[in-house]
Amino acid sequence: MSKIRILAIPPDTHGVGKFRITGPYTFLQENYGDDFHIDLLTNIEDKDDIFNNYDIIVMHTFIHNKASSSKNINRVKWLKEKGKIVIIDFDDYWEPDIRHPMYLQAKISGAIITKINLLKEASYITVTTPVYQDTIIKKFNLKNVVVFPNAIDETEPQFIPSPIPSEKIRFGWLGGSSHLSDIDLMTLGISKMYNTFIDKIQFVLCGFDLRGTVTEINKTTQERKTRNVRPEETVWYKYEHIFTNNYRVLDNDYINFLKLYKELEYDDTNKPYIRRWTKETNKYAVNYNYFDVSLAPLVPTIFNINKSQLKAIESGFFKKALIASDVSPYTIDLISAIEFNGKYNPKGNALLVDPNKNHKQWFQHMKRLVENPNMIEDLGNKLYETVKDKYSLKKVCQDRSEFLKSIIK
Repeated sequence: MSKIRILAIPPDTHGVGKFRITGPYTFLQENYGDDFHIDLLTNIEDKDDIFNNYDIIVMHTFIHNKASSSKNINRVKWLKEKGKIVIIDFDDYWEPDIRHPMYLQAKISGAIITKINLLKEASYITVTTPVYQDTIIKKFNLKNVVVFPNAIDETEPQFIPSPIPSEKIRFGWLGGSSHLSDIDLMTLGISKMYNTFIDKIQFVLCGFDLRGTVTEINKTTQERKTRNVRPEETVWYKYEHIFTNNYRVLDNDYINFLKLYKELEYDDTNKPYIRRWTKETNKYAVNYNYFDVSLAPLVPTIFNINKSQLKAIESGFFKKALIASDVSPYTIDLISAIEFNGKYNPKGNALLVDPNKNHKQWFQHMKRLVENPNMIEDLGNKLYETVKDKYSLKKVCQDRSEFLKSIIK
């Protein structure tokens, strides 16, 4: 049998592109070379002959990033007419929640309609979770939806744990710029933890990022000027206010240092709060080494419940205890070690916060771990056992390989 020829088109060289296209298809090429020939290309020109020698085209978001939505949809139709199989990957719900920073842009640009049309045209759709799979099947009456979860390559240097010791119990959050509403769920809990255990704990905010621009329009002349965003205008500034109890738990010298907004050397080892700056995609996960307990708050919106549970997966590979909202997608894999009656469940691999009890359970669970530090190691080991095989890139790519071979007639 000749090799199956695949053109894989990542949407970017970082972020979602790594987990959904670049990582898995690079792994397939390196480990299943007898079965596949895979090219990973970006900036595909809108020319027919580019696709001549491929059996399967895999895309995320678009095929031609410089072409219109209609041309991308027509390209999918044309490929199918030529007998090609088109796989479209969706990692997020097609319509951002109103709290999401991309909400207005998605509405204005027509991106939502484009995604729906592409979804309907695809030969197959791949998604991150069975929850999202079920959402698409029910919404559009489709049967061609397949789950390939986000997965970890445990041989990648950044995912090899190298925990940094500390005398404090450290609670950490690692994520991006679209989670203000989620982090806000922990505001009262963080404040109460500082009031109760300030000498024993530390909060670590990972991913701090001040990059970005703002375009201002002169109302009189309509002249547009673009400038760098000011630190106080970023969501990270708001995150930091929550994680420092509005800076009230910090001394003046440290506050002044933080407000320089520069990545400089400073002995913050014993401070109640640590800022960890953003890192490139191939290094971001090393930040897990700076804390003991991973925090995963999530507002239960339709956009969020169809997200990937990547934070739980990553926390597990680093053997971190996890406190998470008791909502999808975290409920796919997580079992609360504390039941509704307060009893301990030995099968539990995390501590889950009831969405109706955010005002008290974030504090209660963090307090529980401070008072029972052995639980931190126990929950971390149990979460690792939950995810280590199921979400290994090796295992997920084996499943992906079998699927790709099965759809070639």
